[in-house]
Amino acid sequence: MIRLIAAGAGALLVYLGLNLVASVLYAPPVVPLAYAIAPVAEPPPPPSAVQVLAQGDAARGQDVFGRCQACHRLNDTNGIGPHLDGVVGRAKASVPGFAYSGALRAMSGQSWTPENLDAFLTNPRGYAPGTKMAFAGLPDAQDRADLIAYLQTQP
Repeated sequence: MIRLIAAGAGALLVYLGLNLVASVLYAPPVVPLAYAIAPVAEPPPPPSAVQVLAQGDAARGQDVFGRCQACHRLNDTNGIGPHLDGVVGRAKASVPGFAYSGALRAMSGQSWTPENLDAFLTNPRGYAPGTKMAFAGLPDAQDRADLIAYLQTQP
């Protein structure tokens, strides 16, 4: 029995020794990289809403307003939506005689700043969930900036 254990231990030592020698002899060589990989530069941050709004073109905004005219007026009369005369700086849900949604009535203590208008025009339903405004929004930041610049010229 002792011979059997000694033979097994010897075989194990031979196996481990050959494994060690083989791993040294047949180890894959360390190959340096053929070229250095340059780090990827961070893209510049997108311009802020304030920067984009400052570049609004009222003349182009008049053209963009064409998309709004189906529901909104600029002659102190309401259409499907409230009139937009003097909307920039006006309190939200404040046009007399217009039946605003509960979502906008809940915001009546706030005003339509250019930044608020930009957020609303980007995604009306996301800005005011429950709004009655069916318009999907203006995805282009420059179109929104131009429209807001135009609306600022309407007293």
